[in-house]
Amino acid sequence: MPRQPRLDAPGVLQHVMARGIERRKIFWDDKDRSSFLERLAVILEETQTQCYAWVLIPNHFHLFLRTGPTPLSTVMRRLMTGYAVTFNIRHRRSGHLFQNRYKSVICEEGPYLLELIRYIHLNPLRAKLVEDLKALDKYTWTGHSAILGRRKNLLIPRLEKEVSSAEDGLTLAEKTIEDVLRYFGETRKVAKRRYRQFVEKGIKQGRREELQGGGLIRSAGGDKTVLLGQKKEDREKSDQRILGSGGFVGAVLQKSERLLEKKYKPKRPIDELIESVAERLGLKPKLICSGSRQQKIAEARALVAYLAVEETGHSAAEVARHLGVRRVNVLRSAKKGRKIGTKFDDKRTV
Repeated sequence: MPRQPRLDAPGVLQHVMARGIERRKIFWDDKDRSSFLERLAVILEETQTQCYAWVLIPNHFHLFLRTGPTPLSTVMRRLMTGYAVTFNIRHRRSGHLFQNRYKSVICEEGPYLLELIRYIHLNPLRAKLVEDLKALDKYTWTGHSAILGRRKNLLIPRLEKEVSSAEDGLTLAEKTIEDVLRYFGETRKVAKRRYRQFVEKGIKQGRREELQGGGLIRSAGGDKTVLLGQKKEDREKSDQRILGSGGFVGAVLQKSERLLEKKYKPKRPIDELIESVAERLGLKPKLICSGSRQQKIAEARALVAYLAVEETGHSAAEVARHLGVRRVNVLRSAKKGRKIGTKFDDKRTV
């Protein structure tokens, strides 16, 4: 049976896994692990992709991501290809490092966000890389210790220019930890304590097959009786690429189809988008590309970024060249532009 195409859409949660070829080690030592995470940190910041949980096991890794305007396939290609080349040069080897392509499962946020954060971060304990929760709290190669503040957050890019470009002084990695802790309490101290208690409760649950992939049975916690009495059309509302309810599966599939159609239809030129936004907001086109931080001009630039990247399908690099800004700033602007775009009922007039 031919493999199904990947599903993706901006803002969705994706549980991503990749394993070494023939289950061999992909991380031989701490230098390899550091190299992988340094690369990941820069890519996440540049593409505005959030990582809620991560873990490095000797022969595989898990990432729990929320995609931004940049497709997941682009993020993973940069990460895995770049790391494999560096790994092969360092260890004087050749050939494939990873087994097949990476696996990704879109996850419904309500039931699975916190469950998957806990499940992924408990991997070192299940794999017997650490003895107990106390050791996991200080374990370097998972995001758990960073959430607790026991270890440095290794997903913060080392490049100063990446950090300073954030308007509030925080990198996306720091904001993501803030987002996680917000689920557990209003103050950091209380939130960290409750988060740790939540993780501790998951230890006895062991390996949970329902969190390993998608489909109707896994979405029901592995209970095969969910198939009994189901109408054919309801059974078909499950998909191995998605972990969630039937309604969620249907919504994701529809959104992915729309994005696929958008990808292959003729693109509206970026210069034309700039002129249309300028006319709508009563500005001169050259002002939008001037780099001015004046609020109205910055909002116009954000709207152009959103329309060009998310609605039209242009790459962030293309948009950056037209607007005279850095690629990462285009992706940040696109997020703001999405909110501004909701003010316009008909985007065709923009």
